[in-house]
Amino acid sequence: MSTKSVRAFVTGRVQGVNFRSTTREKALATSVSGYAKNLSDGRVEVLICGEEEAVDSLVEWLWHGPEGAHVTDVSLEQVKEAHVPESFTTA
Repeated sequence: MSTKSVRAFVTGRVQGVNFRSTTREKALATSVSGYAKNLSDGRVEVLICGEEEAVDSLVEWLWHGPEGAHVTDVSLEQVKEAHVPESFTTA
């Protein structure tokens, strides 16, 4: 199985709507690691590392987010040499 790491920047109404904690729940359910953190410009940064199919699934979910979120954009960066965290955290 192929693994990959991506960094996503999620734009829209994504802070103050449980976006990070719900992303963590979804990540742990799909066995990916990484983090979700708020950025000072109102976006959420998400690092996702794991099996390619699981990473792609979580990226797709980011376009919807939890109830109350309104995602307007998800931009992705492939991460070639990421320090792969052991779990998924929020900051």
